[in-house]
Amino acid sequence: QVQLVESGGGLVQAGGSLRLSCAASGRTFSSYAMGWFRQAPGKEREFVAAITWSGGSTSYADSVKGRFTISRNNAKNMVYLQMNSLKPEDTAVYYCAASSYYSGSYYSKYETWGQGTQVTVSS
Repeated sequence: QVQLVESGGGLVQAGGSLRLSCAASGRTFSSYAMGWFRQAPGKEREFVAAITWSGGSTSYADSVKGRFTISRNNAKNMVYLQMNSLKPEDTAVYYCAASSYYSGSYYSKYETWGQGTQVTVSS
């Protein structure tokens, strides 16, 4: 099983960019599909993006499509979320998660979660 630690969150103005990183421990990282989710205060956790174990396939929530990009580097045990053209409604705690098989937007299928990193977008 992997352990996940997110970083890269912070405060940014609307229209700006941030890159979130998720560091995974464990030799089997490359066998896991990965996802990013977010949760704003008073709202349910929502899907942001997912990527297969190889990185060959990705999926995105409609709200971030064209602005966010998920990627991974299996040699470094890292997953990234590049976020461009940020909007105030992107403000949330962002979590990365790992699944033994590609789970897309189904958060209940993810087995391991990081502690989250706060992203705040000011208007």
